[in-house]
Amino acid sequence: MDAWRKVIRLATEAGAPKRALLVAVIVGSALNLINQGDAIFGEGRVNWGKVVLTYLVPFAVSTHGAVNARWDGRSDAANPGADRSI
Repeated sequence: MDAWRKVIRLATEAGAPKRALLVAVIVGSALNLINQGDAIFGEGRVNWGKVVLTYLVPFAVSTHGAVNARWDGRSDAANPGADRSI
């Protein structure tokens, strides 16, 4: 159970939700235009389930990436003094 608490904490701190929302808006909008442009701008029906998923997936992927990076202490937010040189 402690692992889930850590995941929730890492997913909700240090700007992760704001960054994930920005990614979801940008990527989701681009994907919706590609996938449903004809329905949005012309004839056809918009599939609202696909619209929701098209925004939800980039949000989830961005949040997962933030949690994964912070879990191992690789992010600048988790380890501000770390040397990033290769």
